[in-house]
Order: sequence, then C-alpha cells, then structure tokens
Amino acid sequence: MAGRMVVGSAALAELVRPASAPDPAGGHRVLPVRPELTGLLPNRGLRRGSTIAVGAGQPRRSGATSLILALLAEASRAGSWCAVVGVPTFGAGAAAEAGIALDRLALVPNPGPEWPTVVAALIDGVDVVVTAVPTTVSASVATRLAARARQRGSVLVPYGRWDGADVTLQVVRGVWEGLGPGRGRLRRREVTVSARGRGAAARPKEIKVWLPGDELTRVIPRSAGASAGRTAAPRLRVVAPAAAVRPLTVVGSA
Repeated sequence: MAGRMVVGSAALAELVRPASAPDPAGGHRVLPVRPELTGLLPNRGLRRGSTIAVGAGQPRRSGATSLILALLAEASRAGSWCAVVGVPTFGAGAAAEAGIALDRLALVPNPGPEWPTVVAALIDGVDVVVTAVPTTVSASVATRLAARARQRGSVLVPYGRWDGADVTLQVVRGVWEGLGPGRGRLRRREVTVSARGRGAAARPKEIKVWLPGDELTRVIPRSAGASAGRTAAPRLRVVAPAAAVRPLTVVGSA
C-alpha cells in the first residue's frame, strides 16, 4: 500500500481544508462512535470542539491503541477525516480492520519539534485529531490547542496525560482470550474502560468491552463470567480492501 510523503508542516495546507470550508460531516455537532462506547461520553459521541483524552496506561495491559481505533471507526465511516500524530506504531492495516477509511486518514508519525504547529494545522481542517502527548509539552501549549479545537469544531484526542480534558478514557484492566493449556494464540481482549471528566462527565463510569470483538467491539454482559473464555472469536472484517484503497497520505516533518 504505497503512500505519498508530504514533508514539513507548511505542506499541511495541501491536506487540510480551510476552516471556512463546508463541514464535510454535514455540520453535525456530535460525531458518532460505536454504540458500545456511547455510555462513556456525555454526548453519546465525539462532540465537536471537545477534548477527549485517552490515557496511555501500563504498556503490558494498556489496550489504548485498540480503544483509539474503536473511537475513530464510526466517525470515519460517516465521512469524517481523522489524523494521528506522533504514534509511529499506528498501522494502516489495523486501522482498516477497525473500519477506518484509509483515504480519509492522515498519519504524521514523527512531527519532531514542530509538534504544536502540526497539531494546530490539522485541527484547522481535520474532524478528529489524535496525538501522542510529548513529555515536554507545556500547560500553556496544551490550553491553546484545546481552545483552537473548540473554536474550529475539531475533536482533539490527546494520547497520554492531558490535564483539563473534557473526558479522559483509560483502559484499567485487560484479560486476553485465546490461549489454552500450553497452546493456542491470543485472539481478543476483555477490557474495562473507565471515563472521568468534568461537567456532564464528572461522574466516573466504567464498561467492559471486547477489543476486538463482534464488529470489533461488544459490551460484555455482567453474566458472561466463566463462559466468556469459551466464546469463539469472530473473523475480523477488512472494511476497505487493499485494491479499493486510494494512496494513503502520510505527513512527516522536515
């Protein structure tokens, strides 16, 4: 799957739409998410102008990348543009399996020192901007980016610690399924996702889902218990076959 490399933050002008251009999602203030995740969000979706942080968690049990994929999938299917900044391990193959339209996905794997400029430029023209949070980011820069997203009607999804987010999602527990006594392979994970925030999201919430599961995510009934380990894993469906995908735009720093 060949991609086109666009070098430097100045070249982002070729990718993003002007802020005054028509809203490609039809002006809807809330972008859809999978039904299983609606209970975690105060507007039951990704409200334009909001900041929805995803905690990185502990590497061995995180599941944060799978959660990000699940968050983006429905908005992407509905026609929204998405961008992922500063996550070099984010794969186009996994994105396609999650249902994300690759011809509306921009990847900026290594923004370098221009990170604030790159994120700001994408906020101006992309519906959902996911970005890994550099350890050196200052509170003032974070505040300005959140304010820019609020002004432009973009959804900012910081991946990592981000103080002041409207909602912070975190995978707090995870158990893999698929391994038998000394044999088998990992197929999917039962994860518990917590949500906390401010305003309408001030009351903490938790749900359990499969990542991936039936149609990639599924709420686990409280009675699933011991039978969950015997549930057959579904096949993953690639929404956009390679033959039908236009070249993926990859944006990099100079």
